[in-house]
Amino acid sequence: MRIIGGDLRGKQINPPANFMARPTTDFAKEGLFNILENMYDISALSFLDLFSGTGSISYEFASRGCSNITAVEMNNLHASFIKSTVAKLNLTGMSVVRHNVFDFLNICRMKYDIIFADPPYDIDGLATIPDKVISRSLLNANGIFILEHPASLNFGKHPNIFKERKYGNVHFSFFKQ
Repeated sequence: MRIIGGDLRGKQINPPANFMARPTTDFAKEGLFNILENMYDISALSFLDLFSGTGSISYEFASRGCSNITAVEMNNLHASFIKSTVAKLNLTGMSVVRHNVFDFLNICRMKYDIIFADPPYDIDGLATIPDKVISRSLLNANGIFILEHPASLNFGKHPNIFKERKYGNVHFSFFKQ
């Protein structure tokens, strides 16, 4: 796994062999960040990464100058890996919260410009995540929520969806408040 853009472009991130996370592919990350960089000045954003896994998406935001990043990951091994990578890369403005995402959403009091979720594809409640995020009003004005999900889920009729993109087997659905 590597960082594909920004100041840290090309840096290798090597999770341990026993890591169970499924990182977003480079092809999908490139497509996602082409969209986001045309919509926003990433360095001026606040970003929430739910089901952070390896931290890959958070590192991409940090590499592009975002200095207000919260990564939420329940798995202790994964959260520890993200914390150690943040230290190795000397990233400032990125915090790691070891918490269950569904519980975190209920207690979160901050608002974000972009919220990204890449849950395990077999997690119970996957289809409910957009409604959980949107109902909590965690997005700033003009903020967006992005869900990475399998092809088996289709949010095309969701009232808050405004864009969908597919990159190989990776599907992103974009929602507004």
